[in-house]
Amino acid sequence: MILEGCYPYVYGGVSSWTHNYIQAMPDVEFVLLCIGAKAIQRGKYKFELPKNVVEIHEVFLDDAMSQKMDKQKVHITKQQKKAMQHLFQCENTDWNVLFELFHEEKANPVNILMSNEFLDMLIEICREKFPYISFADYFYTVRSMMLPELYLMTGEIPKADIYHATATGYGGLLASMGKWKYKKPMILTEHGIYTREREEELLRASWVLPYFRQQWINLFYMFSECAYQHADYVTSLFERASHIQEELGCSKEKLRVIGNGIRYERFANIPQKQPDGWIDIGAVVRIAKIKDIKTMIYAFAEVKADVPNARLHIMGDVDDREYFEECKLLIEQLGVKDILFTGVVNVVQYMEKIDFTILTSISEGQPLSVLESFAAGRACVTTDVGCCKELLENKDGLGEAGICVPPMHKDRLAQAMVLLCRDAELREHMGMIGRKRAETRFTHEISMKKYKDLYVEVLER
Repeated sequence: MILEGCYPYVYGGVSSWTHNYIQAMPDVEFVLLCIGAKAIQRGKYKFELPKNVVEIHEVFLDDAMSQKMDKQKVHITKQQKKAMQHLFQCENTDWNVLFELFHEEKANPVNILMSNEFLDMLIEICREKFPYISFADYFYTVRSMMLPELYLMTGEIPKADIYHATATGYGGLLASMGKWKYKKPMILTEHGIYTREREEELLRASWVLPYFRQQWINLFYMFSECAYQHADYVTSLFERASHIQEELGCSKEKLRVIGNGIRYERFANIPQKQPDGWIDIGAVVRIAKIKDIKTMIYAFAEVKADVPNARLHIMGDVDDREYFEECKLLIEQLGVKDILFTGVVNVVQYMEKIDFTILTSISEGQPLSVLESFAAGRACVTTDVGCCKELLENKDGLGEAGICVPPMHKDRLAQAMVLLCRDAELREHMGMIGRKRAETRFTHEISMKKYKDLYVEVLER
């Protein structure tokens, strides 16, 4: 399994899915190739690795910045030059040629990026596409974009029977290289649409020079083209995501929909919270910008004006320390009380204290926290991202298991929260609908059988 920015370094939906996934297949040996942002994370795992993880390999993007030139001479063929020209422009390129150059021929990325050939290529591209901007800005932008992926291509790829990536980015790149090198099948599982998520981040990022923003976005679209091209099967969590994968260039014949599943029995017997004078709202979420904790705080401040006995429990690890400090400062500025950051908790035990749950993300796939809330019989308020609306308002005849609101819309979010705070009967009714939906459609056993069947199918091919 090729994992990027998640398991085993951080808590979260994809990490929890990965851990449960490995545990559910004790007869399968897993080799983990984990891609992290910073080498300081090396060996610092948030999870105890299951016994069927037989190897773990770690690679960190910031290690690319410490690479040095050597005495190796740069010799580039016409075919390799063409592939690199497309790569530097973030266009669809011949990845197999690049794998050969950097992985088999062991070309030093720093030598390439400091070569006259590289300089000549960039001058030519800059004259054609960016004639009115600083060449120095373009030069250093391209170098910073290219060095991490070229560095990753020089690393070793563990030998395996199947390569299974959980994203199309750097992880999809390495899975593609594994398939190319060992001629083994590759499966890509997208929990969210990685390319779209990176695009949303880049559109808001202040560190990206405006005239290079599109090139950065194109970089991640290029990665998705690589992964979709090499994968034998590409899975998504719901139909709408599958359609987006097709729009992004994945062959329809490769696409499969395999929904998430939760251990229903762990949550199904959690009793409803006993009245204690408080209305307790729970958010099982890591502290990160993409989860939009600030809108949650703004909305809860409005809720407190109407429901003084409301209390908000934010249950999850701090993924972004700077963002966490900003959230605490916002709470102080608003003067809002009764917001509790609990850190990592046993969600099953803590859920007994909760009346209903909320999720305010600006991007999601099929969030496990919503499915777990269903199984616990708790109504949900979510933003309309990923398949949240489909989960809440499913056309299975059961009814609505919660309320869906537009992302980043604090007023609509507050209105939905106030409604559930005031109407205990509605909360309980929606919670029972969610519990039935989880039991019949979203169990761990259903999901794992589909993945195991996919492994068998791809090996038989």
